[in-house]
Amino acid sequence: VFVIWQVSACSCDVLMGVRRHVWMCIMNRRNTKPEMGLIGLVIMGGPMAKNLQNAGFSLHICDYDESALKALADTGARIAKSGKDVAEAADIIIIMVPDTPHVEAVLFGDQGVATGLTKGQLVVDMSSISPGATIEFAKQINELGCDYLDAPVSGGAPKAITGELSIMVGGPQAAFDRAGPLFNVMGGTVTLIGERNGDGQVCKVANQMLVGTMTSCVAEALLFASKSGADPETVRTALLGGAAKSIILELHGQRMIDRNFSPAFRAELQRKDLGLAVEAAKDIGLYLPGATASWQLYNACIAGGDGTN
Repeated sequence: VFVIWQVSACSCDVLMGVRRHVWMCIMNRRNTKPEMGLIGLVIMGGPMAKNLQNAGFSLHICDYDESALKALADTGARIAKSGKDVAEAADIIIIMVPDTPHVEAVLFGDQGVATGLTKGQLVVDMSSISPGATIEFAKQINELGCDYLDAPVSGGAPKAITGELSIMVGGPQAAFDRAGPLFNVMGGTVTLIGERNGDGQVCKVANQMLVGTMTSCVAEALLFASKSGADPETVRTALLGGAAKSIILELHGQRMIDRNFSPAFRAELQRKDLGLAVEAAKDIGLYLPGATASWQLYNACIAGGDGTN
């Protein structure tokens, strides 16, 4: 580029044309988006993938749900048969599956992501899983010469659809910066919790402790009001004006009053997340009575047949 700018023998029109061509090449290179892979499209992953697609990212997708695959393939995404195929096609691979064993299988199972990685790629696990397992998964991916971020999310399906998720990230600053454009498409609040893998999952476990216990408290408060003869909707409105105000009371409280139990986030997944808190607390010598009590309530809920609500 420096040499072209110094050429004086060319005519003005030719030189301006060359300059314009070089400048466009530079800008096109700067604007090149990485090839994206996304594994796990049910409930959360599908809307996240759609937002990436709408932002101009090329997607390679993998899931067992044929309808989820078709919906994205119809608008340009390419379907991969395995995690290995996704890793071979994409620069950055996002994983969004329900639990720790699922992430392990996606990464290290037969035809898993790890078998298709080459040095320099980035793996971003946006699932909500064990912090301890995350540290081990990251080590194994790092040994292949690739970066790893744990980036669980909060906000449920509604925020996934609008691209306003809260994204809690653990991992190296450079990897976080590299993934920044993706996070900004999917999230409204993006926070690097720490440069240690697992820090994002620690934050998500803390989040789920609060959400799980607050949801059960809201349910008990509204039930108490109703059984005592007060109108629960009026009670909720009053509580929203005081110190009890919260998103849980605002959103889930209204859903309870409306008897709307369609799963924005399934009870079985909340039970799983509270279980992560209970187990992680044991590892560091803590007992969490509130989280443990809420976990037991969700166990009872699932035993009663409401795990998918």
